[in-house]
Amino acid sequence: MKNKSNWLTINRRHKLLIAGLIFICIILAVGCTENQRAKNFGGNSTYELPKRQKLVLVTWKDNNIWYLTRSMKESETAETYTFQEESSFGLLNGTVTIKETK
Repeated sequence: MKNKSNWLTINRRHKLLIAGLIFICIILAVGCTENQRAKNFGGNSTYELPKRQKLVLVTWKDNNIWYLTRSMKESETAETYTFQEESSFGLLNGTVTIKETK
């Protein structure tokens, strides 16, 4: 009888531990910015550039996305760029979309 009681107590502790870990994961996921989630956990992130700006270069520094733009020429059209991650195991692939507007 004593062993059964200990088993239930351990099982209850494991349940609380698992619930706590799930809660922490949810808080971390909600507390991240959109680009942090796309970079670290996979997912999609979309950015719309200011009007009449052309994308020149985009890069990451830590969890921040940086993009270089220039003025759009009259003859140019607005484009959409999609950057896709190809991760080692194919599990947490992220996609960042950058849209230009005329």
